[in-house]
Amino acid sequence: MEFVTLLGIYLCTVLAAVVLLCFCSGRKEGFLARSTSSASQVLSFVIPAQLQRVMQRGLHRFFHTRSCLFVGLNIALQVAVYGEYTWEVFVYCWELQFPLLLLLLPYLLLAGNMGCFILCSRTDPGKLSGKWNLKNVTITITLTVFLVSFTGIITKSNHASLVKVYAYDDVLFRKGIMCPTCNLEKPARSKHCSLCSVCVYRFDHHCVWVNSCIGAFNAKYFLLYLLTLAATATAIAIITAAFLIQVVLLSNLMEGRYLGDEGHEHAVDILFLIQHLFMIFPRIVVMLGFVMLLTLVLGAYCCFTLYLVLTNQTSDEWCRSRRYRSSHHLTPQPPGRQVVYRNIYSKGGWMNLKEIFTPPTVLERKKK
Repeated sequence: MEFVTLLGIYLCTVLAAVVLLCFCSGRKEGFLARSTSSASQVLSFVIPAQLQRVMQRGLHRFFHTRSCLFVGLNIALQVAVYGEYTWEVFVYCWELQFPLLLLLLPYLLLAGNMGCFILCSRTDPGKLSGKWNLKNVTITITLTVFLVSFTGIITKSNHASLVKVYAYDDVLFRKGIMCPTCNLEKPARSKHCSLCSVCVYRFDHHCVWVNSCIGAFNAKYFLLYLLTLAATATAIAIITAAFLIQVVLLSNLMEGRYLGDEGHEHAVDILFLIQHLFMIFPRIVVMLGFVMLLTLVLGAYCCFTLYLVLTNQTSDEWCRSRRYRSSHHLTPQPPGRQVVYRNIYSKGGWMNLKEIFTPPTVLERKKK
């Protein structure tokens, strides 16, 4: 059972790493940062200095500069999964007379996912800039006509109007704070993205998988992109698992017996069944393990994103509020100067969801 043991260790390691990253995400100097710093100091005595510089430049380019590396990785993984699904799973399922609509469902979800990906990556998230980039405007207008979507680049001329859309809560966002890079006053719920070198209106986070910031105007596309991606992984996992179960049932494997290492007969169990299927369909089993893990991770992230949407928070605000609460919890405050953070932007679940798909503007606020 060496394969099953290694697969279990691999899945547990990946899940533990994801949980650790989520747990430490809201801490500026948490356990993860200290552990990484300690590990770097230990490895610095082993790895040559020249190799260290090359690794630092490579890691800086991958994670601290805007590039298409993760977009290419995203496309490569989808090509690999859909190539295996089309080459083997679809053909075998068709021979077993699976419903055609069920087999075509992953392709339909892929089309929707690619559309949301293009809209999310090419839509202006809400940039505050004094420059009018003709190339970006041309691309935006082209995608607008082709995909029936409205986008707009916020220029310095309408910055004064944008400041009036959201009120300052005087805790996470304070009036009069200037961005030293853009030389603009930061509106409430905005932040400067160091990767894109712009201030983004209702900044959520910079997503390396779409190579763009997530802001007010593309948050809805990012939400749909996540949901369709999770649905795609779930559909492929269900169809692939149904195919393997059908193979087991048709071959009566569960009623068979096998000889163990001691020479004694044993009834077929789940671990033996997984190993047996891996020997017959290695690529299909590996793909199923990958999409099942992807389904779990994406499902958890979709739930977290939906929580943020329904409570009218961004990822940046959630992290900053956690840091604010933890710092004020550890540092005693004078009784007369205690400041309690409260989310003033939430208007109820339905209105919060509506705000994602129709971001508020200063014109709408004046009508009210």
